[in-house]
Amino acid sequence: MATVTAPGISTTASTLRRLYFVRFAFAIAWALVMFTTATHLGPLAVTLLVLYPLFDVAAAVVDARSSRATGSPTLLYVNVAVSLLAAVGLAVAGASGIPAVLRVWGAWAVVAGLVQLIVGATRRRMGGQWPMIISGGISVLAGGSFIASASAGDPVLTNAIGYAIPGGIFFLISAIRLGRAASAN
Repeated sequence: MATVTAPGISTTASTLRRLYFVRFAFAIAWALVMFTTATHLGPLAVTLLVLYPLFDVAAAVVDARSSRATGSPTLLYVNVAVSLLAAVGLAVAGASGIPAVLRVWGAWAVVAGLVQLIVGATRRRMGGQWPMIISGGISVLAGGSFIASASAGDPVLTNAIGYAIPGGIFFLISAIRLGRAASAN
């Protein structure tokens, strides 16, 4: 896909590229640690589950600050609010059990996925956004499956790992594809 060079796009693309590489690394590291504790809902698992949307908050703030030159960051601030609510919700749900956690995680995945899809679509001219659009759509579907799986006979937290790894891979692909836009003059 050809990229359009406009004032601010290469700077925004460069910042997003770095951010997406960090998000990839975080998602993989988080998944590896979560894998060690996902068999039960102990203090480490709850901490990790709360940490994931809090990291999303920090990433959305960085994204919003870097994106002011290329568009409105309003949806990114919506994502900040939604992810903060999810972190609080997950902390509370952690005391109620895995089904409650999956419901909160699923609702967060649906809303955050919609935001990611829309933001990616509005950034198409920058390049490197198709992975974000696809990832947002998958997040919406995955969120629905988390909510549905909460009613299963024996719900498990390992689905959250299966959510983080593909999401991280999509961030990696987008970061690589943003290379051209980031290096444009």
